Amino acid sequence: MDFLRQLEQLGISRWVRESGSVFAYPTVLFLHTLGLAMAAGVSLAVDVRILGGGADLPLPPFRRFFPVLWAGFWINAVSGVILLCAAATTKLTNPVFYVKLAFIAAAVVLARRISASLDDAGPPKWIAGASLACWAGAITAGRLLAYLGPQGPRH
Repeated sequence: MDFLRQLEQLGISRWVRESGSVFAYPTVLFLHTLGLAMAAGVSLAVDVRILGGGADLPLPPFRRFFPVLWAGFWINAVSGVILLCAAATTKLTNPVFYVKLAFIAAAVVLARRISASLDDAGPPKWIAGASLACWAGAITAGRLLAYLGPQGPRH
């Protein structure tokens, strides 16, 4: 717990948590939401296409959207670490946080597999379905962090 408290006492952690500036918590949270929209949004479009939506669209050009997915993932990762440090004692002691991380890890593995197999046939449909389920699980677990387990400061 001492280490988690030290994370919360970092300058950036205190600033994000305690500052009234629009550039603190609101901006970091906005960036986290933007990254999520980029990563999950691209994944959603590709997964729906693999599952048969827009069947007249060829799959190989969808490869061009993966840099947007990965940029969103890294925006999410950096903003997520900042948000995590600001509330480390509540987030890192909450089992829901680890459920969220597991869903994200699975979604990343599936996205890499999908990206590598976007030929004309595409990956198996179950992979696209699993990808959708993982993103839905990660988003749901992320939202539930605010309501389940130890509660930190409300923003």
